[in-house]
Amino acid sequence: MNLQKLFKMQRELDSYIETNMKVNEDVFQRKGLALIVELAELANETRCFKFWSNKGASEREVILEEYVDSIHFLLSLGIEKKLDYLEVWPQSNLKQEITEIFLMTNSAILDFLTNPSENRYEKVWIMYGAIAEKLGFSSEEVLNAYISKNETNYERQKNGY
Repeated sequence: MNLQKLFKMQRELDSYIETNMKVNEDVFQRKGLALIVELAELANETRCFKFWSNKGASEREVILEEYVDSIHFLLSLGIEKKLDYLEVWPQSNLKQEITEIFLMTNSAILDFLTNPSENRYEKVWIMYGAIAEKLGFSSEEVLNAYISKNETNYERQKNGY
């Protein structure tokens, strides 16, 4: 998937929010924590780690929306650190189970937040690609869900969210 369209959309949304909310401080760490929280919310909706429960995962659309919530913050963090030149989504063939991939993703995010670099940023993208693969999300589904959620985020800002 070409990421430049997503970076452009996210850059515009970030600018809108920062202007609307009068943000004039470094919010990199806040966005980083938001990404970690969104990852946890995604894991919670999949229920992949809840061995003690028979209740199944949330509906696919709910999981996809949580997934793209993360993508918003991942894009935004790259923009903050001027890593928004990535053209394509870096890929890898991870064979681990989804629970382990969630843990690896959390670790990759923390590593990037502690020491932002292109390699660390790409690793987070690789992990998110692995999550999408494990959850059965196509590039087209992710793109369409991102666009839809991006529109929702504008509406929320206009309505005083």
